[in-house]
Amino acid sequence: MQLTFTEEQVVRYSRHIILTEVGSRGQKKINAGRVLIIGAGGLGSPVAFYLAAAGVGTLGIIDDDVVDLSNLQRQILHFTEDVGRPKVDSAKEKLLALNPDCNVVSYRERLMAHNILDIIKQYDIIVDGTDNFPTRFLANDACIMAKKPFVYGGVLRFFGQVMTIVPGKGPCFRCIFSEPPPPGAVPTCSEVGILGVLPGTIGLIQATEVLKYLLGIGNLLVGRLMMYDALLMEFRDVQVKRNPDCPVCGDNPTIIDLVDYETPVCSIQRR
Repeated sequence: MQLTFTEEQVVRYSRHIILTEVGSRGQKKINAGRVLIIGAGGLGSPVAFYLAAAGVGTLGIIDDDVVDLSNLQRQILHFTEDVGRPKVDSAKEKLLALNPDCNVVSYRERLMAHNILDIIKQYDIIVDGTDNFPTRFLANDACIMAKKPFVYGGVLRFFGQVMTIVPGKGPCFRCIFSEPPPPGAVPTCSEVGILGVLPGTIGLIQATEVLKYLLGIGNLLVGRLMMYDALLMEFRDVQVKRNPDCPVCGDNPTIIDLVDYETPVCSIQRR
C-alpha cells in the first residue's frame, strides 16, 4: 500500500495518523475506501459530512428528492438557500468544500430493484440513510445477495436504532423484521415528528461503524441492535441472532429476486 501523503494531507489527517489504531496505514485505508450513502437527508447528512472529513476517498450519494424548508431542522448538509435544489447537488457542494480530497459521486435517482446491484457493486460498504421501508428492505436484500456490508439506521420522534449487517457473519434486517409493514401501519415523521438532533446521534454511530469496518478495528454492531432513547438519554443493545428461516439470508432463502415495495416514508419499527 502506498503510504505517501502530501504535506496538506499530513496536517489534515494528523489526528488520525497519531492514533495507534489508525496510523498512516489506517488513514490510507480510509482514503482508499468507497462508501455508498442511501439518502442525503437526516441520517445521510451527518454520515456523509463526517466520512468526508475523515478522508474517505469516494462517497456515493443517491437521492432523487429536492431540499424542502421542513428538512432544514435536521438535514445539516442543506442550507436555506438550497431549498428547491436537488439534495445530491447541495450535498456534493458542501462535502467538496469541506474536503476537496473526497470524490463525491452523486446519483439523482431512486434506488430500485433494476439499478441497485449495479450501483452497490462499486462500493465497499453501504449506509442506510433512507426514510422509507421499501428502500431499506431492498437495500438489505441486495447487500445480502452481493455480500456487501450494510449499516442500518432508523429514527422517529425521540428514538433511534443502529445495526451493522455483514453477510455471512450475523443476522440481516429481515431476521428482525421479516417483511415491510403494510401502508399506514407505522407512523411517519410528518405525522408524529422527530427531534432535530436525533439523526445526528444515530448518523454519527453509523459513520463510526463505517470507519471501524474500513480500518478493521473494534467491535461492530453485528448481531446487536443498538437502541437509543433521547428522552431517557439511554442506550441499550438487543442481541439478535441470525434466523435460519430468514427469507433472504437463511439456510434456504425464498427471496432470490429483488422487488420494489410501496409504504410510507420516514418511519421506524419499535421493538
